[in-house]
Amino acid sequence: MKFTLKDYQDDAVADVLANLERAKTEYERDGRESSFSLTAPTGAGKTVMAAAAIEALFYGSERFDFEPDPGAVVIWFSDDPNLNDQTRMRLMDASEKFSSSDLVTIQPPFAKPRLDPGKVYFLNTGKLTKNSLLTRGHEENLEEQLAGLADVATPDMQGWTIWETIANTIADDNLTLYLVLDEAHRGFNTRVTGDKPTIVRKLVNGHAGYPGAPIVWGISATIERFQDAMKAADASKDRRAYPSVAVDPSRVQESGLVKDVVALNIPHEAGNFDTTLVRLAARKLVQSTERWARYGQSQGAVEVVKPLLVLQTPNKPEGDDIGRALDAIAQEYPQLNEFNVRHVFGDHTTQRFGAWEVDWIEPQHVEENEKVRVLIAKDAISTGWDCPRAEVMVSFRPAKDNTHITQLLGRMVRSPLARRVPGDERLNSVDCILPFFDRTTAGQVVKYLTGQLEEMPGTAGKKILLDGRELLANPNISDAVWNAWDELPTETLPKRGARPVKRLVALAQALAMDGLRPDALRDAEGEMHAILDGYAARYSRLLDEAVEQVWRVDVQEISGKVGSSKLSYREFAERADDRAIRTAFEDAKKAFGADIAQSYVNHLAGPDDDAADDDGLRDAFVKASALAMIKEVREKVDQEATEIVDRWFAESRVDLKGLPDERQQEYEDIRSMTIDPQQGMLGRPRSRMEDYQVVDDNEQLSVAPLASLHLMSDEEGQFPLSSLNKWERGVVNTELSRQNAVGWYRNPSRAAVDSLGIAYRDGKGNWRSMHPDFIFFHEVNGETKASIIDPHGHHLEDAVTKLRALAEFAEKYGESFYRIEAISQVDNSMRVLDMQESAVRDAVRHRNDSAVDFYYSDLAVDYDRSKVHAPSQAVNH
Repeated sequence: MKFTLKDYQDDAVADVLANLERAKTEYERDGRESSFSLTAPTGAGKTVMAAAAIEALFYGSERFDFEPDPGAVVIWFSDDPNLNDQTRMRLMDASEKFSSSDLVTIQPPFAKPRLDPGKVYFLNTGKLTKNSLLTRGHEENLEEQLAGLADVATPDMQGWTIWETIANTIADDNLTLYLVLDEAHRGFNTRVTGDKPTIVRKLVNGHAGYPGAPIVWGISATIERFQDAMKAADASKDRRAYPSVAVDPSRVQESGLVKDVVALNIPHEAGNFDTTLVRLAARKLVQSTERWARYGQSQGAVEVVKPLLVLQTPNKPEGDDIGRALDAIAQEYPQLNEFNVRHVFGDHTTQRFGAWEVDWIEPQHVEENEKVRVLIAKDAISTGWDCPRAEVMVSFRPAKDNTHITQLLGRMVRSPLARRVPGDERLNSVDCILPFFDRTTAGQVVKYLTGQLEEMPGTAGKKILLDGRELLANPNISDAVWNAWDELPTETLPKRGARPVKRLVALAQALAMDGLRPDALRDAEGEMHAILDGYAARYSRLLDEAVEQVWRVDVQEISGKVGSSKLSYREFAERADDRAIRTAFEDAKKAFGADIAQSYVNHLAGPDDDAADDDGLRDAFVKASALAMIKEVREKVDQEATEIVDRWFAESRVDLKGLPDERQQEYEDIRSMTIDPQQGMLGRPRSRMEDYQVVDDNEQLSVAPLASLHLMSDEEGQFPLSSLNKWERGVVNTELSRQNAVGWYRNPSRAAVDSLGIAYRDGKGNWRSMHPDFIFFHEVNGETKASIIDPHGHHLEDAVTKLRALAEFAEKYGESFYRIEAISQVDNSMRVLDMQESAVRDAVRHRNDSAVDFYYSDLAVDYDRSKVHAPSQAVNH
């Protein structure tokens, strides 16, 4: 893969491959058909995950310990040929092994008896209709000329219909057909009528004597729709349903692949193509363009994000109205010309909008054509394709449907860099001006996207703003507070399947690339060679035994005589040949990494032994392979590699902070390539987006209460408390009323460089990250110290798990903090568990009490009740 998979993508691909392997085994053994789905929210990178799985299916994967299927044939099916084209391009971009000839768009004539292994074939609904040349097998204008033969011949020289080609592929014992249904909830007809089965049902269930697809892999936004669709398509009810591979939306949000903030602007009144709103959208486009340009310059980037404005029109817009809107945009953005404007209307011709002549563009090519800065669309923007550059939208379409609004916002939420811009919520946000959207329905979507509702598809954990404003570093916060911030510990989540030696090589390559340690790879190899030499001497007896084992190939011979039912067995040993030794060396590459294993062979063989058949080189391969067989050596080498990495990270700490964001992220990824959490670097926030409106108890919008001394603030030094509930606001009031309070921070509830994170295992054993709500700063004996104050409901399912995570964090890093406290409301009082107390930590870590039991017990003390329940009013200092 060209891309480094996010941890949740890694997990999903492993589960997909496990399902594919089980499905193939069961089909070959029992002939049983099967299905499963990969479900993930918008922006999760479903196509990237599919690319990784298909690449492993065709070529195998050391990372996933997956053997290739030499007979694998993949049909990728969707409703829309444009979506197929976009998917084809994405698969090519994601995989380092796919060539253009491996990704085949089926077009008539397609005269093949069967599909070829190792290829992905793209089909869409229109290609399989009864009038399609692929299914009819003859040209329309030949039907009259060949009357009477249409049912028995294919006169256009196409020897097989597509249904016959698919059937022949399924029937071939050397081939395995995998059917991928993209957005699998579409294309099924679940109504009980006398109608013929839909095309997708024909593919899945078979028809007219043609067999159904053996293995169906659905890629969908929801598990339920795919499961219902498969039940409707499976007439025999014999198809086995494997467990769905479902991606947790919160992990997608943490990854940075989707934007953190959606700023909604829904005016109370607006006319058709209100130019005031269009100008507002244009100003936002200009501001976004300037901000991305500054960011690119600060990072030394060659390519800078060119943001896009989407102008969504009604179904039957007036050309002059669109022309006036474009005139209004040009007033705010004078550089705009006709070359910068395109449309994606169903009529694929040049359109006249007032004085503007606007050409059509294929939707899937908008993202790559950076000259396009304004896109005019109707429904196309909400139906299946996306454009991460789209940062501003103004829609003059009425919308009362949850699904439509959710899909529309879904097109706008992907991050243009496929990563979060560290500390800058403005660049991690999207602006949507929606004058004709139903406010109640939009509010429901907001609640869903922020995790308060579960019935709509999308992503949880997103910040939705109705009156969003940008906050910058608070000028009233002292340097002492920021210096204390810079020293705070945070934890990175471990990554699945990482090996310490590979991590060392990755770090060495990165340090060399950035010029921080030019000879890092040579240094790493030198240190590892010395370590391996040392352990070879230390474990010489075990090494001798392992060498003998590599050289020895045990063989069992089974023989029988004609007329006798008895078999005879004979065991003997053969000396390993070069092929057997190379096979053993594969284990060394897995244990020590390919780079170190190969360089160690060269180190052992010496400069003069460079012939492939030289005894010295052969002995070197054997010794390296034998060392990898010794458990003690593998464990010691892993420990030594980890110590080198830790030392190099410590030595490079200051230099790493001066690198561009993308390079810093590379090092954070390397830091997390472990089986245990690692201490990471906490970055300063640069920009924050917060809502200055709140929904009150009467479901009415009102002005958010404000507080001072937050690290990020508006020009008056104030921070809105819109994201806090009543008792969280009470905690802020209480803490800021303390005489020694000098600052505070609302910690973002996501994995980000400006969010203090604590790694923990959830109930299923998976690594997760929790983010305490508040960090307060106090003057303590002339020194500025930080405190973690975390209000957390004791009734929540993960309450005890997170208490233990906080206790473990306090055990490791307590000296870096003044206070570390968990707070919860019990009955009518607030109770505190002080994690700086060893007795509290020990009890939380080792006792099986419920969370509420801990807060009721003598381990907890009362919080300052009178101040916590004070009115949630502005706090000013």
